[in-house]
Amino acid sequence: MMNTLTRLNPDVHAEYRWRNRLHTAVLAGGSLCLLALCAFTIAGPEGVLWAAIGGGLSLYAAVRLSPKMVLGLYNARPLTVGVFPDGHRILEALSARAGLDRTPKLYIVHSRMMNAFSIGRRDDSAICVTDGLIRGLSMREFAGVAAHEIAHILHEDIRVMALSDVVSRMTSVMSFFGLFLALFNLPQLVEGGHGVPWIGIMVLILAPTLGTLLQLALSRTREFDADLTAVELSGDPEGLSLALVKLERAQGRMWEVMMPGARIPDPSILRSHPKTDERVKRIMSLKLKTEPWIDVEGWPHIAGK
Repeated sequence: MMNTLTRLNPDVHAEYRWRNRLHTAVLAGGSLCLLALCAFTIAGPEGVLWAAIGGGLSLYAAVRLSPKMVLGLYNARPLTVGVFPDGHRILEALSARAGLDRTPKLYIVHSRMMNAFSIGRRDDSAICVTDGLIRGLSMREFAGVAAHEIAHILHEDIRVMALSDVVSRMTSVMSFFGLFLALFNLPQLVEGGHGVPWIGIMVLILAPTLGTLLQLALSRTREFDADLTAVELSGDPEGLSLALVKLERAQGRMWEVMMPGARIPDPSILRSHPKTDERVKRIMSLKLKTEPWIDVEGWPHIAGK
């Protein structure tokens, strides 16, 4: 890791932190309101109550899921100190700087893809990396990625994204169920002369799409916030920026190998992660631009003989 820490611009840092928190609150609140609206459309106030109970139980189960169970799905194996001592030293240093009581356990998945993810809570967490990532990044770049994953753990993003996922799934199920009931009872509504609840039907039709877009937007916001904290922890904006650019290039090459000539960039609104160039721009803007004590750059100079 770097021997010195880069000073960060406090004004830019505070602006990004405030913006990320505001976006998180708005997007999470919008998802909950959408779920409540779907529940109210189907069953009124009682539907909202049952949706809150069901969502709360689902969220509790999701955040209590053991990291080992998730890592088992990826066939991940512990990455020991003897195999990767530098990686463990970096994790220990970053965890101490983040104030975590326990250093996240380090796991590896054998894959040529360059990828990393974190799972768990502050008291029980793990970071999983691929061997492609370890081979492809320098230790400076690995430190930036590790700091980013520790930031997710520090922020308890597993809770935020679990909430978003539960709400999105429940919204989709309610939408399907509500539309089925509406279509099933539509002949009776027409024959009885009652007005067809078109507003409610439109809400149920649009709800899954809106829920997915809110979930993706929330994911992008949490990535921005993790980048911000990662730079605080590592003190090295360039290290994280270099890693992100390298990951972007590697993923692009993998896609082109699988589907030659068919690489079409995803629209920003449909991405779970922000665009790399936008992330790098934000990260590098955090650097405090220092000024020399005496600015002699423009002074004429005559060399002595």
